[in-house]
Amino acid sequence: MLVTVERGRAVRVAGDPDHPFTQGFLCTKVNRYVERTYHADRLTQPLRRTGPKGSGTFEPISWDDALDEIAERLTAIARSADGPQAILPYSYAGTMGLIQGSSMDRRFFHLLGASKLDRTICSMAGTVGMRMTLGANIGADAEGIPESDLVLLWGTNTLTSNPHLWPFVLQARARGAPIIAIDPLNTRTARQCDEWLPIRPGTDAALALGMMHVLFAEGLEDRDYLARYTIGEAELRARAAEYPPERVSAITGLPAERIVRLARQYGRARAAFVRINYGLQRHAGGGMAVRTIACLPAITGHWRRAGGGVQLSTSANFEFNRAALERPDLSPPVRTINMIRLGDALTRPDAGVGGPPVRALVVYNSNPAAVAPERGTVLRGLARPDLFTVVLEHFQTDTADWADIVLPATTQLEHWDIHFAYGHHYVTLNQPSIEPIGLAKPNSEIFRLLAARMGLDHPAMRDDDLTLIRQALDGAGAKLRGVTFEALRERGWMRLDVPRPYLPFAEGGFPTPSGKCELYSRRLEEMGLDPLPTYTPPYESPERAPELAARYPLTLISSPAHQFLNSTFVNIGALHRAAREPELIIHPRDAAPRAITTGMRVVVHNDRGEFVTTARVEDGVREGTVWAPSIWWGKYAPDGKNANDTTSQRETDMGHGPVFYDNLVEVSPAD
Repeated sequence: MLVTVERGRAVRVAGDPDHPFTQGFLCTKVNRYVERTYHADRLTQPLRRTGPKGSGTFEPISWDDALDEIAERLTAIARSADGPQAILPYSYAGTMGLIQGSSMDRRFFHLLGASKLDRTICSMAGTVGMRMTLGANIGADAEGIPESDLVLLWGTNTLTSNPHLWPFVLQARARGAPIIAIDPLNTRTARQCDEWLPIRPGTDAALALGMMHVLFAEGLEDRDYLARYTIGEAELRARAAEYPPERVSAITGLPAERIVRLARQYGRARAAFVRINYGLQRHAGGGMAVRTIACLPAITGHWRRAGGGVQLSTSANFEFNRAALERPDLSPPVRTINMIRLGDALTRPDAGVGGPPVRALVVYNSNPAAVAPERGTVLRGLARPDLFTVVLEHFQTDTADWADIVLPATTQLEHWDIHFAYGHHYVTLNQPSIEPIGLAKPNSEIFRLLAARMGLDHPAMRDDDLTLIRQALDGAGAKLRGVTFEALRERGWMRLDVPRPYLPFAEGGFPTPSGKCELYSRRLEEMGLDPLPTYTPPYESPERAPELAARYPLTLISSPAHQFLNSTFVNIGALHRAAREPELIIHPRDAAPRAITTGMRVVVHNDRGEFVTTARVEDGVREGTVWAPSIWWGKYAPDGKNANDTTSQRETDMGHGPVFYDNLVEVSPAD
């Protein structure tokens, strides 16, 4: 991102036209970054709560007073009978970089002896699924897509969540490659594809197994690749035989003949590119679903050629020296709390989280009052009068309303950082373009100041941000060879030291224990899971919970609105106006028996909670599925609620991830 600055003020942001992947354009959201930075509601000074928790009533205080109060409260808790494990950090990716996201903060909480946070809320189920199959979350290089002769966009709304991929997809189409969307929703991406396959939510593994059945039965596999570079071929053949197209059709809701044709298209392709995303792993069998799909290019040998393979992420290629950055060696043995179980951690400490009750919560780079599952339970926890809550933020979010102290943090335009990527192979240096707005400070500096106030006088807490960047690069993995701070400062970004085209598994070399693609995984077997790809029905489905499904027959998918990046950008005027209001898309055949029409206020509800939204009746979702935006700030919703009032704190099969889309509901007219 290039920032134009005039007289010390940022006036414009634009994509870098020289960047080989982003190619000079920004997404709908980031285009509004200047507006976001100078927003009238931007937090510019520390605040102390003066009204009831949740009221959003605060008074300005000085940094000295804020730091003194936080240090005093945290020190008292650390020295109490409950000890420092009663302090819980809560963060994720509101600020994406390594320095402002996982450096001084980690060192601070490690030295303090606070509880650790298992950061699972987005990607861990799929990440573990990839690890168990390929050895790491390493995907095919998107820059090879123009060489693809088939592109499957599987559970990904590319034009919303990954728009820089789309030009490469269009190049493949121009050369004759069909583009197929596999998704319960007819997204803006699916509408631009050659075909939409409206799969039943949570059944992606069954579809992949059905494809395998046809591939093996019709001799469309690459026997040489299987023999050289995989283990478990015979066992997988037997498993795939259990999933004939007719059975898979009954599971997925797709016609058997279309499943056969998809398998043939895939098997006859020379280099098929499969782009999967994190939505399809947000259900009970999410990790296994990703694992199962990840087996496909090994069966057909598509890894051999540019444009072939599967991509969930490229993140594991960015081998930064995270140990030097985060210093886990500074932490004593402490408990780890899963971030998706924040509601339990704050209200039911006996519900599996172990250890003392959480008495202090320090939130940064996240907005759990909006994003955490089973939101009503989270809010009850945040309302506890004995809970001391500190929030580092840009705006008065739903979570900030529940804080005791709010600290103003800098944005990307105001601090140093270094970034990895999810979908390409370029490291980016984030250089500050402007001075911090008001009294805002970088996260890294806030934790340095807190450490000094609390007497955590360790050399690790005195490193400045440029030193941290160098530490992340020094001792980094081979793929970061030649990527130095000096080179990044001169160019802004650098490609990892990988070939072009990058074919990670053309000749095997999988970073698994066996060195091969593990179609049969002994590690999964040791974890008590099926060592072979399998289909795991959603927790909330007719297969596993028929009585629940009878009462709540609709599956709610709650992905972010196109204009928002999860909880970020929700308050930006132009984007908020474009998103209009929280809506519910419902299929006409589901709307009719419920007497629901477009424009009607409806209540989406289950045993966990409810929220009010406006119905939009159309065939943009498959029958039996409804869609509503996931993270609309409660303060902007008609009833102060959002979709997470209905989601659960249950975990995926692997990776302890969330099951946001494993969520049965009923929809009723609001009156």
